Amino acid sequence: MQTNFPKPVIPWLTVISRSLLFLLFQVLLALVLFLTGILHAWDESARWWVLTIIPANLVGIYLLNRLFKAEGKRYLEILRFSKDSLGRDFLWLLGSLVIGLPLAILPINGLATLIFGNPETPTGMLFQSLPAWALAVGLLFPLTIAFAELPTYFGYVMPRLAAQLKNGWAAWFIAAFFLGFQHCFLPLILDGRFMLWRFAMYLPFALFAGLVIKLRPRMLPYLAVVHALMDISTLAVYLTR
Repeated sequence: MQTNFPKPVIPWLTVISRSLLFLLFQVLLALVLFLTGILHAWDESARWWVLTIIPANLVGIYLLNRLFKAEGKRYLEILRFSKDSLGRDFLWLLGSLVIGLPLAILPINGLATLIFGNPETPTGMLFQSLPAWALAVGLLFPLTIAFAELPTYFGYVMPRLAAQLKNGWAAWFIAAFFLGFQHCFLPLILDGRFMLWRFAMYLPFALFAGLVIKLRPRMLPYLAVVHALMDISTLAVYLTR
């Protein structure tokens, strides 16, 4: 990948790339809404976050492909299941689910209650009503995120920061931190409590997923699939509101 950035800078740009892409596509949507005469275009753009994440994921996949290709590697290799360790990897997966799923689910309402006093307040801000066609298109959100999110932070950024910093634990924390931080921009609602909730609710799972992949890199494709399934369940929340 031809770039004017020095190679040591590229992982640091990549670790913030998804946050920037989320912001970019929400800004573009808000601009379109504004030009069509919709009042409060920014607030309205936040409602459609399950759609703006899709082009962000696609651009992210494209960038990953280019970055790996520039190193003479194949991006999809990091998502290949190892036939030689399927049994052991499956045991790791089961153990990871026992710990990881509660870390992904429990902070949502707990932190909402702590920060807002009512778990319905931030979930109502996040899951605003959408038409059926938007939810149908939104299925591309979990399908594309499996190839974009964990591969960005833990397949590309983490090992390269570890080599650069000569500290794998620092690289793990940085990658996981920015994985949690990106949720402040998905969607970007200019409310400090909402942004804190979005960041803090995902950070425990980000730290845990990064730890599993740090200790056993072969778990990346498994956790990518789990992540996609979790986000399918996220879409299902719209059907209950």
